[in-house]
Amino acid sequence: MVNDFTDIFTLTITFRDLVANLLVALVCGIIISLVYRNTYKGLNYSASFAISMVMLTMITSIVIMVIGNNLARAFGMVGAMSIIRFRTAVKDAADIMFIFFSLAIGLACGVKLYVVAIFGTLFISTVFMVLSYFDFGMVGRKEYLLQILAGSTGPGESFYASAIRKHCSRFKLVNTKIIGEPGNEIMELSYHVLLKTREEGTPLVLEIKAFPEVKHVNLFFDEN
Repeated sequence: MVNDFTDIFTLTITFRDLVANLLVALVCGIIISLVYRNTYKGLNYSASFAISMVMLTMITSIVIMVIGNNLARAFGMVGAMSIIRFRTAVKDAADIMFIFFSLAIGLACGVKLYVVAIFGTLFISTVFMVLSYFDFGMVGRKEYLLQILAGSTGPGESFYASAIRKHCSRFKLVNTKIIGEPGNEIMELSYHVLLKTREEGTPLVLEIKAFPEVKHVNLFFDEN
């Protein structure tokens, strides 16, 4: 009777199960990482984050195999994990989604639910890629932040207005500042612009960059 009760709180993992769980977790993690890389639309892509998702899937699988259905191990693992402090802020909601995606697939691999892990990875990845391809949830507006770095001895902000007006239906100067050492100052101009069409972005940047005093031009998508 005692042995039967003890078996409830233990889970036997063979070496074959270990290898199979980790291999499935590895394949699923690589798929998740590739989906993240090919659908990322932000400005600060992190290769380490993409690699971390592969590792997180396998590590989660190992954690579940270690815990099994042993309550003592589960509470011990919670206590051990509580000492970890994550100081890196996750700014993109999609990054949080990918973290939970990796955790969920790792959980499935750890309990040998291979069909759930593989089908879940492929199905969720396909749905996310389709939604990303069609810009699902994106508003139809074409607002951007235009940043111009030019020599401080240039003709001034009004000089660029004609080029901006040519490609934008609306624009507004939101910030002007001088950076650099005395004698080598650079003027930084920031505009909120509404492009006439999405295809106007490249011609706008090229036309402004053609001015001899312009050193650099950035056009950022304004998600706010």
